[in-house]
Amino acid sequence: MSDKDAQILTEKLQYGLALAERRMLEEKALHGQDIVICNADDTIERIPASEAIKKIPSVQ
Repeated sequence: MSDKDAQILTEKLQYGLALAERRMLEEKALHGQDIVICNADDTIERIPASEAIKKIPSVQ
């Protein structure tokens, strides 16, 4: 596999993971569910999925 092929594969995987994350958050927000996150200061927190959606970039 060439470097270019590896880069294309990596980009496709990153896109797919971002899309799956957005869909999961949208489904949880639809049902009013929370998600558990770990902040930068290593504290664990529950936040509504609807708030998490606002913090991630949209997938295009």
